Amino acid sequence: MEYKAAKTPLTTSPSSSSPTTPRPPRSSPDHDPHSKCPLAILTPCAACKILRRRCVDKCILAPYFPPTNPFKFTIAHRVFGASNIIKFLQDLPESHRADAVSSMVYEANARIRDPVYGCAGAICQLQKQVMELQEQLARAQAELVNLRCQQTDLFASVRLSSQFQDSSDEEDFRQGGFEIGTNSLFDDGCSLSSAEWPESVWAMTA
Repeated sequence: MEYKAAKTPLTTSPSSSSPTTPRPPRSSPDHDPHSKCPLAILTPCAACKILRRRCVDKCILAPYFPPTNPFKFTIAHRVFGASNIIKFLQDLPESHRADAVSSMVYEANARIRDPVYGCAGAICQLQKQVMELQEQLARAQAELVNLRCQQTDLFASVRLSSQFQDSSDEEDFRQGGFEIGTNSLFDDGCSLSSAEWPESVWAMTA
């Protein structure tokens, strides 16, 4: 006995008949193609780039040695070494690390300029300049005091001479007035005889 399989008509869905179109990739929340903000490109810091190592997320050298200024780490690394710089920064609180890096860079520059004295030579030179400026200031202050004393003496002498001149002018005026009055009396009495002179004239000539 033969069994014939029933032929079922194949039904095709409209979605399968149409050609498949590729779907656009989903945009992750971290990367939106329509966003206007550019993507932040993480670059290694200058220290890790010079040391040729991977710059981790919390690199202790990244905040103080940016990739835009590699010369800063080159100078410090040349004098102190990378391991000493890292150890020194780890022993300090975060609030003091920026000042410590600036001090290390300054001292490294001074050591390269003057390998014998280094930063001490620059300090001694600055102290010498300070002493010279203090001496100049002391001389200027002494000269200023001397000029003030001379000015005070000059004002006193001018005041004294003006007072003496006023007193001499007053004395001359008194003497000149007395002589003028006497001469006028004698000039007026010249036309008179001695017997006709008034008694006041005899009293003045006595």
